Amino acid sequence: MAEKVKPYKHSEASKKEQVTEMFDTISKEYDGLNRVISFGIDVKWREKVVKIVGEKQPNKVLDIATGTGDLAINLAATNANEIIGLDISSGMLEVGKKKIATRKLDSIISMVIGDSENLPFENDTFDAITVAFGIRNFENLEQGLSEILRVLKPNGIFVILETSVPTNPIYRFGYNVYSKFILPTIGKLFSKDKIAYSYLSESASVFPYGEALNNILRKIGFINVEDKPQTMGVATIYTASKA
Repeated sequence: MAEKVKPYKHSEASKKEQVTEMFDTISKEYDGLNRVISFGIDVKWREKVVKIVGEKQPNKVLDIATGTGDLAINLAATNANEIIGLDISSGMLEVGKKKIATRKLDSIISMVIGDSENLPFENDTFDAITVAFGIRNFENLEQGLSEILRVLKPNGIFVILETSVPTNPIYRFGYNVYSKFILPTIGKLFSKDKIAYSYLSESASVFPYGEALNNILRKIGFINVEDKPQTMGVATIYTASKA
C-alpha cells in the first residue's frame, strides 16, 4: 500500500526525517523549479481545489504539507476566516511566511510546524482540509489519514491533489519517460540537492492512485469518496467527507 521509496537511500534515518531534510534543503528553489517541471499546470490544478473547497463556504481550513504555502494562499479566495498551513519542514514554512507577508494575508493565514501523523488540533476542528502533492510523503499513510479524519468536522470536506499515473498506454509511456528521465535531470541541473527530484519522481510512480487510494480512504472511514483525474491523468483530485 504505502510506498517504500526514501529520499536518501544511504541514510538510516526514518522517511519522515529524510523528507524533512530534503525539503529544508530545496526550500528556496522549490517554487521556481516546480513551475518549470510542471509547465505551470499545477497552478490550474490548485485553482480547481480552491473552487471545490470554496463551494463549501468553510470558516476554518487546514492545508497539510503546505510547503511554501501556495495552496494556503490560494485558499484565501474561499473567504475562510482562518487558514492554517502545516508542514514538517521549517525551511519551507519560512519561505511561505515571507510570501504570506508580501500578500498581507498574515491576519488570515498562519504557518505551523507539525507532523501530519500527530496533528496538534482537537477533534472536529476544521470545515475543510487539503493536501497538495504531500500525501505520498507521509511515513504512515493510514495514520496520517486517520488524523485528518479526526480533526475534520462532520460534513467537512477533505481534498487531495496528488500526482498519478495515466491509464491510457500512450499517455503512460510519455509520463514514464518524463518522470524517470527528464524530471530528475532538470532537478540535477538546477537543484543543489541532486537526489531530491529523483525521489519525488520515484515516490510518485509507486504511490497508490485512483481506486486504490479511494479504497484506502474508505477503509479509514471517509465517505463520499471520489477521484477526478487531471490533464490526461498525470494528477488526480480526490474528494471525501466525514459522516
